[in-house]
Amino acid sequence: MATEKLLLLEDDAALGRSLKISLELEGYQVEWARDVRTAEGLAPTRDFDLMLFDWNLPDGTGLELCRRLREDAKLATPILFLTARTDEESAIAALESGAQDFVRKPFGPRELVARIRAALRQNAEREAELRFGELRALPRERRAFFGDEEIDLNRREFDVLCVLLRRADAVVTREELLESIDREGNLFDRTIDSHVSHLRARLKKAEVHGVQIASVYGVGYRLEKVEA
Repeated sequence: MATEKLLLLEDDAALGRSLKISLELEGYQVEWARDVRTAEGLAPTRDFDLMLFDWNLPDGTGLELCRRLREDAKLATPILFLTARTDEESAIAALESGAQDFVRKPFGPRELVARIRAALRQNAEREAELRFGELRALPRERRAFFGDEEIDLNRREFDVLCVLLRRADAVVTREELLESIDREGNLFDRTIDSHVSHLRARLKKAEVHGVQIASVYGVGYRLEKVEA
């Protein structure tokens, strides 16, 4: 049974409710947003495994949101478009904006689930290794390296590193880090600062250079490259 967390952006109440129910019956956790503003607030903070976007929304388009999440927020989360558009130009625009797939309405629940599973498999293959400069992590093996030298990290330090690697060069807020590494709700906001401080110490001990975790005052952190 699936356990992945999905963000559904759909303004049609009947369709949105139907999709949410059918996907939850498949075991997915589904958060349902009915406008771009709500989805844009949720997307960087909830550590979704995949997002499903309608094209036309009351306050914008899923296409515009997809581009912003890719370019500004540096999110690599798989995005599938659900739309009645059938022209080739729309499909190309969706894929060029950073979407993984373009699902034409009407579609059956079995087809949608199959496409979701395919996109999640592709993403898992891409995430076999996260890399930024010479710093890299292997999420499946829960191992981190600088060059060929392994870095000793505990569970929380490794989780923080993976979030920063996925969003390299982008600012990650404390709230986003907290949501990403603590799905059980056991941590507090300032605990993140402690984990980041410990991670910095581990990287320094491993003589990691050319990459640093920079503090963004009052906001959070950014993994960035620096002159060695």
